[in-house]
Amino acid sequence: MNPALWHLRVQGVTILCVMNDFPEFMKNPVNRIATSNQATPSVEGYVFDGAEGSQMAFWTCRQTASSAEHVHDFDEYLSVVQGCYTLIIHGARIPVKAGEEYFLPRGLPHSGEVLAGTRTIHAFGGHRADRSSDA
Repeated sequence: MNPALWHLRVQGVTILCVMNDFPEFMKNPVNRIATSNQATPSVEGYVFDGAEGSQMAFWTCRQTASSAEHVHDFDEYLSVVQGCYTLIIHGARIPVKAGEEYFLPRGLPHSGEVLAGTRTIHAFGGHRADRSSDA
């Protein structure tokens, strides 16, 4: 089942909802990630902070793009909500599709390729992104 779809059965009626974007409450302009903090061009992202310094980021890629190889000083967890994000680790291409997840331990060099329309949720064990000053 496509995770961008959900079904609800109410009093014998099945309701189908298609979500192609994150809900508006998750896209408050004050949480918008600064363009300079985006590893992938043409991506729209929003960040939320944990009390201990971790962060959650929600990204929507409007066009097919690639990210340069980079390394984090903290662990990263990635879940693809819609579309496909291909991780590239030591030359190996690992497609992570809708409904799939991947764990990247700290210090692991990685890059990626994302298809237009892909939405991802990332959890970082440290500070990954700054907010835009435009908000």
